[in-house]
Amino acid sequence: MVWDHVIKNGYIYSGTDFVKGNLYIKDGKIAAISENELEGETLKTTDANEQYVLPGFIDTHIHSRDPGATYKEDFYYSTQAAAAGGITSVFEMPNTNPPINNVENLQKQVGNLSPKAHVDFGIWGICLGDLNMKDLLPLHEAGVIGFKFFWGYAINSKTFQLMYNYKDGEEEVIPPLPDGEVYDIFQEVAKTGQTLAIHAENNELIQRLTKKVEESGRRDYEALLQCRPNLAEKLTIQTGIAMAKKTGTRLHILHISSEEGVQAVRQAQKEGYPITGETCPHFLFLSNEDYETVGPQMKVYPPVKYKKDQEELWQGIQDGTISIVCSDHAPHTEEEKDGDLWSIPAGMCGVETLAPLLLNAVSEGKITLNRACELLSENPAKQFGVYPQKGSLAVGTDADITIVDMNKEMVIKRENLHSKSKVTAFDQFPVKGVPTATIVRGITVMEEGQIVSKPIGQIIKSGKVD
Repeated sequence: MVWDHVIKNGYIYSGTDFVKGNLYIKDGKIAAISENELEGETLKTTDANEQYVLPGFIDTHIHSRDPGATYKEDFYYSTQAAAAGGITSVFEMPNTNPPINNVENLQKQVGNLSPKAHVDFGIWGICLGDLNMKDLLPLHEAGVIGFKFFWGYAINSKTFQLMYNYKDGEEEVIPPLPDGEVYDIFQEVAKTGQTLAIHAENNELIQRLTKKVEESGRRDYEALLQCRPNLAEKLTIQTGIAMAKKTGTRLHILHISSEEGVQAVRQAQKEGYPITGETCPHFLFLSNEDYETVGPQMKVYPPVKYKKDQEELWQGIQDGTISIVCSDHAPHTEEEKDGDLWSIPAGMCGVETLAPLLLNAVSEGKITLNRACELLSENPAKQFGVYPQKGSLAVGTDADITIVDMNKEMVIKRENLHSKSKVTAFDQFPVKGVPTATIVRGITVMEEGQIVSKPIGQIIKSGKVD
């Protein structure tokens, strides 16, 4: 036997615990796992030297701006950043220009992204109500990884681009969809059996509160939180859960930021409904108290809230209410983020720092390494129907592997990020626990923080979800 790659002396994740041994790769697949050395010639050997050999990490929520605002980011840079951070697969969001609203645009996007992809990738389909209701089933059949609905966002009637700060009376605008039309989206996605993910913020409440705060003249961070309070998230999550209960839709709540959001999802799960939720590192590691030092770099939607929200999010991770942690990678240029809090765009880099931040949480005892594997590998793969091919170290599956040194320490520095734009709220943030190698289908893409492969990523299509 000729092994393409052998990873020796690592602590290999079995799905329940860690076993000291060797992992063998052949033809892009995991060919064997053994505590003893197997016979055969080896083309490449990696001595893991008691590091952890984990199922490849998956970031289910990134915005690479490609095609569209590629001066901020593009797929070459975002997937390079992903690989540098130990991520072997990313799921690209559909609010590109043009959006992924039909099969034709999906096929164009696959052609656009494939030559740039350093890691494997799935593509979300977008839900625009009656504008593309007839396209949802064909998009499902064509292999989108899931469906996303930006609840409460207006739509440009010519370009179908989302409008994040819609004001009543604007021309060439389709206002935020009424609940009846949203209900039809739930019914249509339910037919596919796939995940419907929602950005959960109540637009009517936000518009009303924003007008009042703007009239007061306040421009501070607390004023921003008053415009987009926990109630805005809670109202939309509750409405979404009610619709999902009625339609049988597999509802996923994106970037949960509030105590109330966690509690609503937990209650629905206790009642037996297929409601899931995710959160992001900026909600887990930051609060309103950090704005004074971090500044506008931490502006995201929904906004980073209070310590009590952060504490409930960690509780949701520990008890399983929150099943995925992802980055919501959404870069802007430094010039765009260097301005008045109320006028600058929301979003920041995140795909490269996602895993180091979660591994640091392991080092600090907030979660176990097993739980980190569930949040970053196993649960995402199961949620989107690609397990065990992705998200596991089972023999015969794709050799997607993240090697981690839990003793290695580093400081996150914006100038070292591999994204085109480098705006992050975690500049100078120390971490312990660092990905040292990223392997995608047997191909080593990153070693010791350096990209060592050309783009080799392939499209991932959603499979059957149990």
